[in-house]
Amino acid sequence: MPTAAGISKGTLYVVGTPIGNLRDISLRALEVLSAVDCIAAEHVQHAQKLLAAHTLPAASARIMPLHQHNEDSAAKKVIELLMNGKSVALISDAGTPAISDPGALLVQQVLVHGFPVIPIPGANAALCALSASGLIAPHFFFYGFLPTKSGERQRKLADLKTLYACILVFYEAPHRVLECVADMIAVFGPTREITFARELTKLFETIYACNLGEALDWLQADENRLKGEFVLLLAPVATPAQEEISLHAVHVLTVLQKELPLKQAVQLAAEITGESRKKLYARALLEQKT
Repeated sequence: MPTAAGISKGTLYVVGTPIGNLRDISLRALEVLSAVDCIAAEHVQHAQKLLAAHTLPAASARIMPLHQHNEDSAAKKVIELLMNGKSVALISDAGTPAISDPGALLVQQVLVHGFPVIPIPGANAALCALSASGLIAPHFFFYGFLPTKSGERQRKLADLKTLYACILVFYEAPHRVLECVADMIAVFGPTREITFARELTKLFETIYACNLGEALDWLQADENRLKGEFVLLLAPVATPAQEEISLHAVHVLTVLQKELPLKQAVQLAAEITGESRKKLYARALLEQKT
């Protein structure tokens, strides 16, 4: 049964919170956070700051930690609260919980035990970046965070090459963005367009698009561009042909084009690299136009 504030007992609320600007929170989210018996938060202090910013009760006794290292044990505590008729809100440090953030296991266990889960929509960095990117495609593929090691990251990226008609969406941390982009160049080549969306909704929000081949220079031109959390969006391509040319072949073709006529450069590049002459020719024509 709903309480006076519209909160149901024995219910888990999955609440979207701001990704930067604290005003990006819904009236419904504020109502839920003010009325639930307990808030399961990724970090207690971060939750307290959010509640205090909106003059909501921020007592630490009402907030319990739920993060990637304790989600299993925390889920058991939440289920016990629900069994006792308590209401619980789940929040992450930023955005919508359980999407590249803790919470999915909790939601699964709550549903298994037969308790209702109610989503309270809010901010999401991936959708925020997509909406302002200007990229057009009927589909996008959200991957989230790529592996931290280069070899595994390149293998995962290579698996995504078949999705050439989709916008590919990734999250990345600032200390890994350079090596991540370098791996994208190695897998997709230098001509595919990338959009950087960093510090979204914050003071130094930046949304910038360029070819992958220009991306590392842009990032390193200003040390401030390497700060903040990133959303990386790879634009779709009309055909996979240009994506299937190795970075080595592109370099060989570029060098030969400086010294030889187009057809001869393409022929030699194909013989040296073993790449398709047709694809190299298409790439050479593309380079001439840019």
